Amino acid sequence: MDIKTYLKDKRDLIDSFLRGYFAEAVRPEVLTESMFYSLSAGGKRIRPVLCMAAYEACGGRAEDIVGYASAIEMIHTYSLIHDDLPCMDDDDLRRGKPTNHKVYGEAIAILAGDALLTEAFSILSVPRPPVTPDRLLSVIAEISTASGMRGMVGGQVQDMLSENSGPDEETLRFIHMKKTAALLSASVTSGALLFGPDSDRLSAVSEYGLKIGLAFQVIDDILDIEGETEVLGKPKGSDEKKRKLTYPRVYGLAGSKAMAGDLIKEALAPLSDFSSEADPLREIAGFLLNRTN
Repeated sequence: MDIKTYLKDKRDLIDSFLRGYFAEAVRPEVLTESMFYSLSAGGKRIRPVLCMAAYEACGGRAEDIVGYASAIEMIHTYSLIHDDLPCMDDDDLRRGKPTNHKVYGEAIAILAGDALLTEAFSILSVPRPPVTPDRLLSVIAEISTASGMRGMVGGQVQDMLSENSGPDEETLRFIHMKKTAALLSASVTSGALLFGPDSDRLSAVSEYGLKIGLAFQVIDDILDIEGETEVLGKPKGSDEKKRKLTYPRVYGLAGSKAMAGDLIKEALAPLSDFSSEADPLREIAGFLLNRTN
């Protein structure tokens, strides 16, 4: 299969849904503008694409869950808006464009993030056939855990607390598992939960998601050193400048690259019993390993 075509087709589905959802501005209009500004800034849409790919791997049609997958992208975008704020990472660029607070001010940026998070759960709370209410409830539990104090938010706090600290393998793994891997893994698991597979298939997909999520962040750490600002869409070397706790800082570049490769292999292993319907998940793993931004 052509993974680049697959990813583009799925991104188009997500982008079309988001454009339609925000087509009519809600008063005050500046809030809707700020929310959509960050949503439409580009990006690979990896989390919603993984959600749809997992749904397909279990036998479903991606078109049936575009709205739910898009809700995950809204949660991810809210986290980026807040991460970029002066009180946190203080970044001026995101995906090659000025960050939200640089355009709309800090107060609107904070509220836009709050609104994206809340709106996402509004979407996730409405059952639409073939997805049943009990499956949605499981997804809400999965995503809220991955997004909150036991997941992404907890990881972000530990990330900030660990700046300028010495190399610490356990803390590093905690940060990356919570801050990045948790929502990526939940995106994959949610795709399976929306279909309602048996427990063995759900366990396999969840294991894939966990490994792919951690690999994604390891590769992100590597790209901060080896990537180019124009391609990354954010300043190269920002992690080092802020003395972030990263995989290259603890394991070196060579060690980090080897670890990323191992994690991708470990991610693929649980999919061995799946048919060709899981090929998108397999191909996405290779795509992430070789990505440049």
